[in-house]
Amino acid sequence: MRAALKRSVTAWPPFGELRQEILAMLVVAVLLVLAFANIAVRSSWSEVEDGVLWVSRPEGVVAAEIDVQSAAATVGISPGDLLLAINGRPVDSPNAVLAELHTRAVGDQLDYLVFRSGSQELLEVTLQPIPAGNRVLYFVLATVGVFTLLMGALVRLRRPTVQAAPHFFWLTVAFFGVLTFSFSGRLDRFDWVFYWLDVIATLMLPPLFIHFALIFPERSADWTQNKPRPFPYPVLYLPALVIGVMRLVTFSRSGTEVVEVTSAIESLERLELGYLAVCMIGGAAIMFWALRRARSVTARRQLRWILWGTVMGGLPFLAGYLLPFVIGFNPAPEMQLTAIPLGLIPLSFASAVVSYRLMDVEVIIKRSVAYTTVLLAMVVIYAVLLRVATVILLGGSQQHNSIIALLATLVVVLLASPVKDLIQSALDRVYYRDRYDYRQALVGFARDLNRDLNLSRLSERLVTRVMDTFVVDRMALMLASADDGSDDNLRVIHAAGVGEKVPRLSRRSTLGEWLWASRTVVLDDSSWRSDHPDVDAWRDVGIHYLIPSVSKDGTTAVLAVGRKDNGEPLSSEDLALLAAVAAQVATALENGRLYGQLRAKASELDRLREFSENVIESLNDGLAVIDFDGRVIRWNRGLEQLYGVGRDKALGERLNSLFEPVFVQMLQEVQDGGRTGAVRYRLPLQSRHSDGSKRLLVNLATA
Repeated sequence: MRAALKRSVTAWPPFGELRQEILAMLVVAVLLVLAFANIAVRSSWSEVEDGVLWVSRPEGVVAAEIDVQSAAATVGISPGDLLLAINGRPVDSPNAVLAELHTRAVGDQLDYLVFRSGSQELLEVTLQPIPAGNRVLYFVLATVGVFTLLMGALVRLRRPTVQAAPHFFWLTVAFFGVLTFSFSGRLDRFDWVFYWLDVIATLMLPPLFIHFALIFPERSADWTQNKPRPFPYPVLYLPALVIGVMRLVTFSRSGTEVVEVTSAIESLERLELGYLAVCMIGGAAIMFWALRRARSVTARRQLRWILWGTVMGGLPFLAGYLLPFVIGFNPAPEMQLTAIPLGLIPLSFASAVVSYRLMDVEVIIKRSVAYTTVLLAMVVIYAVLLRVATVILLGGSQQHNSIIALLATLVVVLLASPVKDLIQSALDRVYYRDRYDYRQALVGFARDLNRDLNLSRLSERLVTRVMDTFVVDRMALMLASADDGSDDNLRVIHAAGVGEKVPRLSRRSTLGEWLWASRTVVLDDSSWRSDHPDVDAWRDVGIHYLIPSVSKDGTTAVLAVGRKDNGEPLSSEDLALLAAVAAQVATALENGRLYGQLRAKASELDRLREFSENVIESLNDGLAVIDFDGRVIRWNRGLEQLYGVGRDKALGERLNSLFEPVFVQMLQEVQDGGRTGAVRYRLPLQSRHSDGSKRLLVNLATA
């Protein structure tokens, strides 16, 4: 162990990366074989005892200590009693007692002949099994240990180039040893192997934990590297070495009273666990300090993973078992269950090393807390209902307890969903604080945008609301062209914090094809960091997320969003909410775009009409336009000057009230002929000028 640890602490010999991995796998294989052997021994072996610590004294075999709950204490054996014989056979050493016990089974009765107060007494002792601890708990812890070891081996194989991978591997080996190896009490060679492996793992876990906290994640400005000389990492392992030597010396002393050895070993165990507690607290403090100084987003996320894992996995064990045992108390056996969450520590470390869902640390923690709280609430509700129903309805009787339990279970099942929603809502309100109401109302706000047909105002409201809700530093809303063939580039309709130079986004580009497939693009993802040159342009302007707004006709727009104001990335929960918002505003954006197009066409028609009117007004010839009822709807200036009737008087009048009957009859004949564009030349017409009428010869044309 020490040789292997030294390789991980300093540097591997130049054996090659493949040999390092092979050696790691051999270590894993050997440890797994030993673990399964240990589990087999603990599950199958049972031994009996009388509950007395027998020691050799000049006067003979004497009882040094008595377990108050043992069979010996029940029959009255006391410290200082001299054991003369068992079942009539003389006893000359403690080994003779052990030899006799090894041949017996649980429930056998032995006759102990003891000498006390100057007289001999014959006592009948019923043998009991040696307390082997909670076997079910041991199997659970061993399972967690095996899972931890396999996880460390997987990280070692999958991330061989990561600096912290070897350290993490040996850290999982130590966790595995602490949780899995446990001597059974039969004290044969195998049992001693399990015992010393457990001791070594317990001693190596604290410095390995501190060491890992100091080197991970990689920190270019780490205080351990700013000193004139590199940080002396081997010093971290000196306390473990000293405690280990003390244990060896304690076991190697000959002629020492067994009671003194037992007391010394118990003191060393308290010292070892105290050392573990100090290193766990110190490691958490180092990670918290590094989190406050880390500038890299990835490093901060990795540190949050391991810090949350350390707190959630180590705090119950630290407060419920470790510290009480160190200061001299004997925790209740149930407190050993607090060791189960320790598996969260290597699990969170592994997630940080392989960069698994670094952006969702808070989301995962929040969900874990929510589900744990819901589970505890269900247990409390079930227990309260069962107790109240038993006391009130049955008067404390257990006769129909199964029926009450079934009814309580049904009530818990019915309450599970509303209780979960209530707890989830409460946790969200605590986590998001003043942004909670914004997030709750965001989808409804996006739905209400459908009533706004002004694309400019709509886009401004949307960008402002999204930036306020998610506290992002920049955002741009880009609209796709209606005609697929006319323009492949999306145009920016509103942006904030991005500046004037927003990169071009074409639907035929790699990003565009991804977005037109209705997929969100996370530019921080490793899959977009290479072979995509257009990605760098977006990251340079601070845009890290592209969310498509998809309607029934396809992608309508794209929401280009940056990180949060503090530099933190958006979580998957944030992206899911943004995707929901984008889906809701797709119709609004499409309606706004169509409304804008209609306004543009209407404006164009207005311009054409104005142009045509200007052309008509500028003509020297007279022009009149009539509707289907024969009323005048257009009367230009040329006709005013030619005929002498103003526009105001002519509009809305019929032709027979404006022109002579003969002229109207000729016009009617032309119209009845059904010929479009017919012309009559030199038709007589009497004008109606105010200064006197004039006889005119005009040419008449119809259209």
